[in-house]
Amino acid sequence: MQFLLTFVALCVGVTVSPMEPEAKENLSEKFSVQGQTLVYDTVQVGADGEISADDAEDLLAHLQQNPDITVLELNSEGGSLYAGAEMARIVIDFELDTRVSGECFSSCVTIFLGGAKRQMMLGSKIGFHQTAWHASQIKEYFDEWHESEGWETPFEFTSWVYEDTQTEVFEDLMYMIDRGVDAAFAIRTKGIRNSDVWYPSRVELTQAGVLRD
Repeated sequence: MQFLLTFVALCVGVTVSPMEPEAKENLSEKFSVQGQTLVYDTVQVGADGEISADDAEDLLAHLQQNPDITVLELNSEGGSLYAGAEMARIVIDFELDTRVSGECFSSCVTIFLGGAKRQMMLGSKIGFHQTAWHASQIKEYFDEWHESEGWETPFEFTSWVYEDTQTEVFEDLMYMIDRGVDAAFAIRTKGIRNSDVWYPSRVELTQAGVLRD
């Protein structure tokens, strides 16, 4: 079909551009393109703004539609752990640099560490704390999956959670180390309770390999 359209166009003297993939509509307001920088800001969208599953799809769409983007600028208090991991995978795949403008903690840090070069603008901060799974979410997960997973009692489910949590912590530590973060620093981040946030200084972040040029 494209060949036929091009042939007809040449006959009548009309230029036809190659067919482009259909652009994704209704992209999240969390994203904005500023030259070669893609800004991802979940703070400015309001109190409910957080990293969510749709954001990974929107990140990919923006990068596909704007091939000149080289930097992902972040301002987020976190959100979905799994969405953050998928966005980090995309950042690594596109070999983007990352930059914090404002704040970045929780799953935002996972995205940030995907950057080849990682910077933090003056006055900004990067924070670390343990992940959390609230009781209502745990109940909802158990109710939805206990039959297919074969959890006949909450105790069997709890046994699975205990094992899965250890695997999750291990994988997160390995990811941080693989991204050049000092192992002792990475371990320390796992000791900060979810109700607290540790904001290391710029010197600490640089020495630990979190920031790097």
